[in-house]
Amino acid sequence: MSFSMLPLPYAYDALEPYIDARTVEIHYSKHHATYLNNLNAALEKHPQFFDLPIEMILKDLDNIPEDIRTTVRNNGGGYYNHNLYWAIMGPGKGGEPIGSLASAIQTTFGSFSAFKEQFEKAGLGRFGSGWAWLSRNVSGGLVIHSTPNQDTPLAEGLHPIIGVDVWEHAYYLKYQNRRAEYLSNWWNLVDWEAAQRRFEQKS
Repeated sequence: MSFSMLPLPYAYDALEPYIDARTVEIHYSKHHATYLNNLNAALEKHPQFFDLPIEMILKDLDNIPEDIRTTVRNNGGGYYNHNLYWAIMGPGKGGEPIGSLASAIQTTFGSFSAFKEQFEKAGLGRFGSGWAWLSRNVSGGLVIHSTPNQDTPLAEGLHPIIGVDVWEHAYYLKYQNRRAEYLSNWWNLVDWEAAQRRFEQKS
């Protein structure tokens, strides 16, 4: 059974005014869909991997045959990263973290504002295309980090809690080269209940 697109959990215009409807439509129906199609095409050469969750595939890319490994890394990562991106945003969200995640952020970074500053710095500091993440390490601690292209925290042994796409296709129609403004506005969309659930998940 090939991988499939998860339904977008809201309308294309639901993230207005922070992310415009046209960007969401193109991002989901073109970019995200292309990663999925390329992933499925690659795995058709070794269909036994369709039996595994995408997380298991990306956690141990060395198990993927060399002839498709780079394609799976890039496109499987793009598929997985975007699934998470859409899931941890929503209309009428924003605000501040809740529950044990809020406590962990306070303990690790000193304050929510300090956390946001470090997170935005990670997104701004990613040269070219990539992602900024808040992830949980194997010890249960929180780390802010960035990955290039469509690489995932999973490949680093990390469990992603929230992630923001800083590829230009994620923001260019509305923000052009103003990545900092996009990142600042993005906090208005973060679904902290979804983030709390991810924080509580076992890896």
